[in-house]
Order: sequence, then structure tokens, then C-alpha cells
Amino acid sequence: MLKITEKVEFSKTENRMNSVADTRKAREIYYSSKSLNVKFLLEKRFSWMNNFIKDEDIGIEVGSGAGFIRDFIKSKNFKLTDLGEDPHLDFKKIDAQNTGFKNESYDFVIASNMIHHIPYPIKFFKEMNRVLKKNGKLIIFESYCSIVFQLVTIIMKHEGFDFTVNVWDNNKASSDKDNAWHGNIAVPHLIFDNKEKFNKNLGKFFKIEYEKFSECLTFLNSGGVTSKTKFIPMNRLFLNILYFIDKVLIKFFPNIFCMGRKLVLTKVN
Repeated sequence: MLKITEKVEFSKTENRMNSVADTRKAREIYYSSKSLNVKFLLEKRFSWMNNFIKDEDIGIEVGSGAGFIRDFIKSKNFKLTDLGEDPHLDFKKIDAQNTGFKNESYDFVIASNMIHHIPYPIKFFKEMNRVLKKNGKLIIFESYCSIVFQLVTIIMKHEGFDFTVNVWDNNKASSDKDNAWHGNIAVPHLIFDNKEKFNKNLGKFFKIEYEKFSECLTFLNSGGVTSKTKFIPMNRLFLNILYFIDKVLIKFFPNIFCMGRKLVLTKVN
């Protein structure tokens, strides 16, 4: 992984994307907007997940935020959960590190852009292993801390990254445990890039079934998901061209351009 620096942190007042926690406002803007950009982004971000979900499967998303994923997951037995209390949530005040759900309740759990917010990743993966049924799937979309993403983070003063944390230490938080919206976008890199460490720490819980990198220009020109930035409106033809350019850039220069990763983990036991 290429690094501009090892660690960048910002205070809440420095954040240029300070509307990010307003999920109700985000939903209002999203469902009233005629722009295809962010809808195209989310379609590409979520639709692939259906390949790993059967029609009869029962599942949840943890850390649902604004809950846009419901528009893209075909399962009729799919529920949204979050720490918050927004009306679009099916289960409220749910901590993904300690959900309170019964053992082996779900065929799949989706975690989209939320693992880098988790203070103690080991606790999260153990909890996901507990609530998943035998051979259950943990379906993940997460940040990829490339040079471009590091630059965007520094410019927007949003979330930050810290490559020095030990994600395998249950006694030291990888992100701010007192602020659910704080994030460390280096966390997915620290968990998933070193497969030897992943297998040593999580191999008894999960195996990696699928992994693919995605997103750069499509994300940067989306206008934002739960916060809003400037963008150039495009029709589907030009969005597909942009998506193709992304695939080329990421294929040859992932550590520079890639901003997202898709993973499916299968429960081992």
C-alpha cells in the first residue's frame, strides 16, 4: 500500500463534510433528486451482492445509515439495522459488535462502509460469526485507502486514516469509540491485505470467498451519498464510460486510484 503519510486525523469542526451524519436529510435529497450519478454508483456498489444471496435467505445490514441499499437487494427477507433510531430502520440501536440477536439467525449479513467505523474489529467479526448460520455470508463493501482516497480525505478533512493502529488488539480502539461516525479508512487495508494475518486472527471464523476492487471516478463524480459535493450530471451512457475508465485504472494502478473493495466472507464454523 502506497502512503502519503502514516496518520491523518481531523477534529469534527474541521470536517468539510459535516452533514454526513444527517441521514434523514440525505434520504430526502436522494429520493427527490433526478440525478443518475449517485444512483448509478449505489447500483454498482450493491447489486453484485445479490449473486451471493438466495431468494429464501434471511439477512440484515449492519450500520445501514441512510438505508439506500434496500433499493438494490432483491431478498424479501432483508432488514436494516443501525445504532440510530431513524424511521426507515427495521431494528434500531443495534451495535454491530454486540447485536443482541440470537445465535445463527441469518443466512447473510451486509456491512457496507461501516467496518472502518468499528472501534474493535475482532469483536465485530466474532459477533458476525455468532449470528450467521452455517456457511453464512458476510458481504462487505469497504474503502480502499489508495493515494487518491488519502488525498481526498486530506482535502475534505473527513474521517482520516491511521496505518499505525493494531486492528487485532481488542484493548485499543482502531477508531473513535465515542463517535460512531468517526472512521479510519486504513482499517480495511490492515484487516484484508495481509492474508497471513487475516487467517491467523480470523481464519477460524471466516474464509475469503470473493474479493474485487472498484470505484474511483464514479465515486468522485457521484455528488456524495450521505453528504453532498459538487459533481457533473451524466446520463447512463457517460456513467458507463466513466465506470469502464475506473476498471482500467484500477486494474493497472489499484494502489493509486482504487477507492473501494468488495468482499464475501463465508462462515467457517
